[in-house]
Amino acid sequence: MKEKTTDSKRRKVFISNPRRIATAGARIVCPECGNDQEFFEVAQEVTITTKYIQNPDGSFTPTSDESTILGEINLYCGECYADLSQYYQRFSKMIF
Repeated sequence: MKEKTTDSKRRKVFISNPRRIATAGARIVCPECGNDQEFFEVAQEVTITTKYIQNPDGSFTPTSDESTILGEINLYCGECYADLSQYYQRFSKMIF
């Protein structure tokens, strides 16, 4: 932390070192460990519907999957598992 004294009020103000954060056009970086490559999301209250066809030999083959998310979706660092949900909106816009 840097210490700065202001002349007008004669008080000490402590300025901490800023953490790396996501901004437009920038990569998301975990502020805990510096990871900027591996992330995972966890969805709460999810319904998954999978449709199947039965093959002549009695086995099944999936034909489609649908999922409905009713709860929160959280984003986590894939290295240290820190909660990065504050970046989820940016993350979701950058999935291609």
